[in-house]
Amino acid sequence: MPNYKTPGVYVEEVPSGARPIEAVSTSTACFIGTGGKADAPNREPIAINNWTEFVNTFLGEGPMTPLANAVNGFFMNTQGRCYILDIGPTGSLAGTAEQSGLEVLEAIDEIAIVAAPGYTTPSDYDTLISHCEKMRDRVAILDSPRELKKIMALTRVATQDAASPDGEPGDAADAGARPRATRGEPEAVAPRSSDFAAYYYPWVSVRDLSTGEIVLAPPSGHMAGLWARTDATRGVHKAPANDTLRGVLGVARRVTPSEQGELNEAGVNVIRMFDTLGIRPWGARTLARTDRPDMKYINVRRTFCMIEESIAQGTSWTVFEPNDTELWSMVVRDLKAFLTGLWRDGALMGRTPEEAFMIKCDRETNPPDSVDRGLLVALIWLAPVKPAEFVVFKVSQFSGGTIIEEGNIRG
Repeated sequence: MPNYKTPGVYVEEVPSGARPIEAVSTSTACFIGTGGKADAPNREPIAINNWTEFVNTFLGEGPMTPLANAVNGFFMNTQGRCYILDIGPTGSLAGTAEQSGLEVLEAIDEIAIVAAPGYTTPSDYDTLISHCEKMRDRVAILDSPRELKKIMALTRVATQDAASPDGEPGDAADAGARPRATRGEPEAVAPRSSDFAAYYYPWVSVRDLSTGEIVLAPPSGHMAGLWARTDATRGVHKAPANDTLRGVLGVARRVTPSEQGELNEAGVNVIRMFDTLGIRPWGARTLARTDRPDMKYINVRRTFCMIEESIAQGTSWTVFEPNDTELWSMVVRDLKAFLTGLWRDGALMGRTPEEAFMIKCDRETNPPDSVDRGLLVALIWLAPVKPAEFVVFKVSQFSGGTIIEEGNIRG
């Protein structure tokens, strides 16, 4: 208690005791490949903040590599920073006994988007997906092969998944399975099902800044830039779709609506060219099929990644605190403040915070045997917002107080 001696009014700051949970950044990407420069830093992730830094550190002479086009597309669509992991022209994503793979990225919490522009083999896909599934705080953007007939193989996977929801042995829904090509077709290139990956088709036409020519480039760099731009302008809860891709001059193939219907069900996000809207991604799904239908949208998966990592970082102060009712109350207080802020920002659905989320951290979630083992358990239920993927307007005639619908008359 202060020792007051002089009569008067005293104003003092009283600590609130709350420890705010801050939302982590979701816009930092990491690109893997080679820029073509012989003496570029090898097998070490390097942070860069603009295109000039990439040119000086990684860009070689001659036509731009898929990695270079992707990084340029990223910075054309957003401002920020990204990491570059140059693995050389003959490098492998999985690494070798002498060279490390993607495990060198595990120590960088900032990374939220991972892409290997132009790497389109099943083993490449599996390496990227496995890395993101292990980390649980990042999502992979996968480039499709250029040929549509290889992409259409994914529709057979989706059909087989739907027919075998239980994933019986031998089903194409098995984790590493991919459909076999029929006679006369190339081998199907189908990533396995995962809610930690998004898959885009087709490749896009861009200008090679080294030669001035129009070339085809994998779309992952431009899409990563759009993801980051959407995060900055709208929030990670907004689906990164139906927005202009800057720096894209065309697409390798114009997909028809009927073709997209099949591809969309298989989790292929199609980049469309519209006469009035320009070039836009017209899909926002992950590769989750029947195994995680609740995570089939990119924004839902990434919102959960952000929330989980934010809570993990923002509640680290609780470790080694006395595990009692006072601590449980403080955890609920901090979680409620954080989630209420997300609800106000539009990331959670509901008219009130009570409809948007629920938190339980009490004697039921922390019985004596759990406390004796050093565990503190809090249960959280969330209602994430989901995109309006199919917008339906039903139009009828109205005449003289009578509604006419499809030949049926209602007074």
